[in-house]
Amino acid sequence: MVLLQSLVPLLFSSLVLAAPKWNSLRHSLHKVKVDSYEVQHKTTGEPLPPLDTVYYFDQLIDHDDPSLGTFQQRYWASWDYYQPGGPILLMNAGEEDASAYVGYLTVSTITGYLAEKLNGSVVLLEHRFFGDSNPYPDLTTESLRVLTLQQAIDDHEYFIKNVQLPIPGGDQVGPDKAPWVLFGGSYPGALTSYTLYNKPGLFAAGYASSAVVQAISDLRGYYEPTREYMPKNCSADVEAVIAHVDDILDSGNATAIQALKDNFGLGSLPANDDFAWALATVLQTWQDLLLESGSGTVFFEFCDALEVKDGQNAGPSGWGLDHALAAWGDYYQNSFFLVDLCGGTDNYTLFYCFDSYDPYDYTYTETYTDNWYRSWYWLLCNEFGFWQDGAPQGTPTLVSRFALPERWERQCTYFFPEVFSSPPDTSLAAARTNQQYAGWNVPTEHLLFANGVRDPWREATVAANESPNAGSDLQPHLIGEGFHCSDMLIEEGNVNPSVKAVQQQALQYIAQWLEDWKPSA
Repeated sequence: MVLLQSLVPLLFSSLVLAAPKWNSLRHSLHKVKVDSYEVQHKTTGEPLPPLDTVYYFDQLIDHDDPSLGTFQQRYWASWDYYQPGGPILLMNAGEEDASAYVGYLTVSTITGYLAEKLNGSVVLLEHRFFGDSNPYPDLTTESLRVLTLQQAIDDHEYFIKNVQLPIPGGDQVGPDKAPWVLFGGSYPGALTSYTLYNKPGLFAAGYASSAVVQAISDLRGYYEPTREYMPKNCSADVEAVIAHVDDILDSGNATAIQALKDNFGLGSLPANDDFAWALATVLQTWQDLLLESGSGTVFFEFCDALEVKDGQNAGPSGWGLDHALAAWGDYYQNSFFLVDLCGGTDNYTLFYCFDSYDPYDYTYTETYTDNWYRSWYWLLCNEFGFWQDGAPQGTPTLVSRFALPERWERQCTYFFPEVFSSPPDTSLAAARTNQQYAGWNVPTEHLLFANGVRDPWREATVAANESPNAGSDLQPHLIGEGFHCSDMLIEEGNVNPSVKAVQQQALQYIAQWLEDWKPSA
């Protein structure tokens, strides 16, 4: 395992928050701004189609039953650096509308950077059941039966064997004639590992960033990188507040519990696990931090609210429980955090924002397409788990121990009552996924893993403390100082030498593997 270190001061980016009932449960990539979609070939000067041009591929609805026909799967492509014989770099956008990730066709990202250096073409593929790539016109449980990891893996194979790309000679770039490299960050990073393991020899190489390869139902380690790398005074005070919260909730004293919830402006939440989750939401904002921008982000504004008193910063041990409890309550009630998160701070709005006990909430019952949370929740209930909760007794925790996987598993029965008459034990689903696709123990060669020590999803990647896989020269594990998928953004490397080293070593490894690749046709 290669650890790349630097003493460069860390800077962080701003954040856009999503619906709190499920915000942390996906692992979205950072979006990349595109200044202009107009592009021309860098060698010939020939004008090329705009980067946001949408192409369509006739993908099989069910790879186990081709007689069911096809659906139109969207993709985007760039070939401004492409030369015949160069690699095709395929990136799956994962659990969101892929049109938001057209920036990954450009040189500001690892895919575009490698395409420039290797004379390749970048193809961005939309995942089935996300965006406008839907096999069926709805997201009912009957439709979602073909939303599985294996179907997504098979999509990769069928696509590269049958697509006629809009690039020069695009009808002659099957995997037997041209080298394909599969890319992904976060869930698509795991999908990269799963695909190369399940389809040996299909791709010349794979690049898996922050790849959550180990399905873990009870992902209590999600908050550990946050605790390790956040300001020490802030972690000390958060831990003190949460210990107090759990003591009060454990007491069963209804009056004390109500007063505690009122302190945070969350008195309308009757369920203790919903209250515990509401407190955790501000810590979820760590996931969207970057190395490249200023400190005026939600996470650090929250820490400042706790640790700056009368113009003075607290020492490493913080100000202590009394101040931190009052300051956290004031931040929730008087900052814009809950307004931005929930749309308001009145009792009704906050109840709706965090309540998870109403099976008739339209959140659970709507089945329209381009509804990422429903499609993603299907995968969580059936394949992964990945529920984040508090650490076990006897270990430090930033999150209440009343935040348990059962809260999320119960919602599986609300989303998909036809499939789950009772909450599923998602640890069984996670075990099946790990057995089928090897999890941490993937032996695949020509597969590169890139991770950041500050990534909250680190404990589900091969960089996890419990991972037995140390990597090798044929399966390098590169670790920088970044956050979630930091290595996929070239600007992150420009501001941090450890991330730059990951990007440069990735180029060296993949270039060597492409030299080793031979056509079979």
